[in-house]
Amino acid sequence: QVQLVESGGGLVQTGGSLDLSCAASGSILRVNTMAWYRQAPGQQRELVAQITRGAVENYQDSVKGRFTISRDNVLNIVYLQMNSLKPEDTAVYYCSADVQPTDRESSLIYWGQGTQVTVSS
Repeated sequence: QVQLVESGGGLVQTGGSLDLSCAASGSILRVNTMAWYRQAPGQQRELVAQITRGAVENYQDSVKGRFTISRDNVLNIVYLQMNSLKPEDTAVYYCSADVQPTDRESSLIYWGQGTQVTVSS
């Protein structure tokens, strides 16, 4: 079994910062691309940022220059540093990872349980 466990999040004022982390654990052979998504009430889940195993980063336009994604390939952890937060960043943030388990020849996408980020105006 593979699990993604997120931590961080919470309530912050506009302009503040928050850090999220997500650790993949279990019977893992390889972790490929890791990503953060978010879903606001009544909205579809959207990609916030992703990072390949080789550390190539990609960001949604609205967070460029404010958010930074990074990862630790040894510990299988992905981080999201969020600065200059805005009320429109309020959402449940989910991590995902493309993981090859030890008992499979191909990879699967796994999701964390989600963590709430609320930015007050």
